[in-house]
Amino acid sequence: MEIERLKDFGFDENLINKLKNLGIKKLYPYQAKIVKEGLFDKNLILFVPTAAGKTLIATLAISKILNKGKALYVVPLVALANEKYEYFKRIFPERKVALSVGDYDSADPWLANYDLIICTTEKLDSLIRHSADWLLDCKLVIIDEIHMLNDIKRGPTLEILITKLLYLLPKIKLIGLSATIKNSREIAEWLRANHFSTSFRPVELFEGVAFDSKIKFFNPSREYELSTNLSLDAAIVQDTLRKKKQILIFTSARKNAETLAKKLVSVVKPWLSKNEKEFLIKISNEIENVLEVPTKQCKELAKCVKNGIAFHHAGLLPKQRKLVEDNFRNGLIKVVVATPTLAMGVNLPAFRVVLKDIRRYYPGVGKVLIPVLEYKQFVGRAGRPGYDEWGESIIICKTEEEALQLAEKYIFGEPEEITSKLAYEPMLRMHLLALIANSFVTNSKSMKNFFKKTFFYFQYGDIYYIQEKLEEILENLKEWNFVVEKDGKIEATILGKRVSELYLDPLTAHNFIRGLELVKEKKVNEISFLQLITNSLEMKPLLNIRLTDLPEISNFILENQHCFLQEIPEEFEMSYEDFLKSVKTALLLKDWINEMSEDDILTKYNVTPGELRVRIEIADWLLYSLHELALLLKHKQVLNFLRKLRIRVQNGIKEELIPLIKLKGIGRIRARKLYNSGLKNLKDLKEISLERLAAIIGEKIALNIKKQLGENLEVKQEKQKTLTFS
Repeated sequence: MEIERLKDFGFDENLINKLKNLGIKKLYPYQAKIVKEGLFDKNLILFVPTAAGKTLIATLAISKILNKGKALYVVPLVALANEKYEYFKRIFPERKVALSVGDYDSADPWLANYDLIICTTEKLDSLIRHSADWLLDCKLVIIDEIHMLNDIKRGPTLEILITKLLYLLPKIKLIGLSATIKNSREIAEWLRANHFSTSFRPVELFEGVAFDSKIKFFNPSREYELSTNLSLDAAIVQDTLRKKKQILIFTSARKNAETLAKKLVSVVKPWLSKNEKEFLIKISNEIENVLEVPTKQCKELAKCVKNGIAFHHAGLLPKQRKLVEDNFRNGLIKVVVATPTLAMGVNLPAFRVVLKDIRRYYPGVGKVLIPVLEYKQFVGRAGRPGYDEWGESIIICKTEEEALQLAEKYIFGEPEEITSKLAYEPMLRMHLLALIANSFVTNSKSMKNFFKKTFFYFQYGDIYYIQEKLEEILENLKEWNFVVEKDGKIEATILGKRVSELYLDPLTAHNFIRGLELVKEKKVNEISFLQLITNSLEMKPLLNIRLTDLPEISNFILENQHCFLQEIPEEFEMSYEDFLKSVKTALLLKDWINEMSEDDILTKYNVTPGELRVRIEIADWLLYSLHELALLLKHKQVLNFLRKLRIRVQNGIKEELIPLIKLKGIGRIRARKLYNSGLKNLKDLKEISLERLAAIIGEKIALNIKKQLGENLEVKQEKQKTLTFS
């Protein structure tokens, strides 16, 4: 169907023109079928291979609803939310499009003025907890990556969220988008939705295996030789570049991605033109200087990018990830070596996708083959619509025997069925409190009725398995004073409601409250609260303990045993290892707020810049939550200390720099430089001359500081001109 024909089905000409500007001239056959049959006028669950045009269906559904009410677009990851936000802003410039992620302790009332809201699963769940009134104006919700129901961490929240939405807004239209899965019809039946599944791909995919310096493809069967002078992965890269194509290589771990990218630099570099090299130098400099002081990883990534290759994983900083993604899309970066997070997140297609590691390591289990569903998501990135006639995916194997076994499982195998993960106790605990706090659950009967609406009940036909857990959790919530039960009626206490709003695991909140009660008995310092927040489910996974760590950490615990706001476990207890890990993670935060250089922290604790940033963000949220609980429970003696500690964690500074860090453009490095020059507060900065300040910190920053302090620099500059020309 020609794109212009959308007019016949009531779609706006402006929208059609926007789609044409994106290069969309025709609808794919399955898209045309959905439009002609009006399938998205009702609930619809769409199962289509990765990168086969699901977002266009979402776009058309949104355009139909915006004159009637708001639309919500829900994604599992912040990176994906950012990508969809940029896309929908271009598609609907005349509409108010909002991005809502993070900050779980807010109803975001400003969203009442927006038409289309893109948010993460957890953010939307938190908005419901805060009883955001504007949600009642929503007429459409689109759940992207609905197969994430199968994820042990994100699945329970997604399942509860969907069930809540159907309870709160029974007339809301729901559209779910998913990769192809085995039991797709079961999800559609659960949601009483139209089921639409297709194996269509806009670009044909050839799947193969590589071994013994050759690639073997199936359907149709063909085989060709690679260079025997290079390792198998390097030979595949060389072969791809010879074809003037790009390649995505997936590895199982961050360190593997970095090592392989550095190894492949010599293979990629000769294929760059002079013009490309010049552009890549500029991008490389941007990547290296994202932080005030570049870390070792920043320098290594910059060196790779300078040579047309990049590694990509969750340890990169957001700006670095975006630079890598944008410049892979525009063809300057030829090779990206990534961890699985890329396959879950942004849309980044390439001619060839290579799986170097088809197994993933799990502690205590060893290496395990990845699910077929995950493999299909990886290879779905192969072939760029509009650029490639076909795409290729390759599994790297050690032997021909292994190659045939893996081909049987992945190339000819079906994706697994997805199952509800709602029985995972920490998530069940968190969501039960929220359901009580928001009056979804008011007694035993309503609790059963709510859980009978879940995917778990639909799959298993019974909630007996989780019923026992729910009753046990309810007893804990009552014991912790988060809920009360009287005459069969269950209600959240003021404390329980606040815990729910803060988006904390009730067990974490209980431990925080117990810690606050111990403050008067302990010699409280920064480590007291840092270890209290790191010893929580929200901060996991904690830093691993190496044998070389034990003497230092054990001595630290011995010297500070009167500071910890929990009972220290005995060495033979199961919880002792977790306690050690929480102390090590707290020591990382302690070094951060005591102004250890970022590079030294990364080396000492074997973490990446991105991982450090994530830990800082989580610590900030947990300190905020701890402060809010202390405020509610009237622990006034710790409030000021916690406020200051939070500012220090946000910025990585000692307490003496707090006055200086309030200025925009002043981070931990510049603040320390000012302080060491005798400029210890805003009064000192006001009194020093612009010239002297510029000599310390540079003219541009000095001008910025003076403007923030309210000095009329324009008048001073005018006087300077008068003196110059007189």
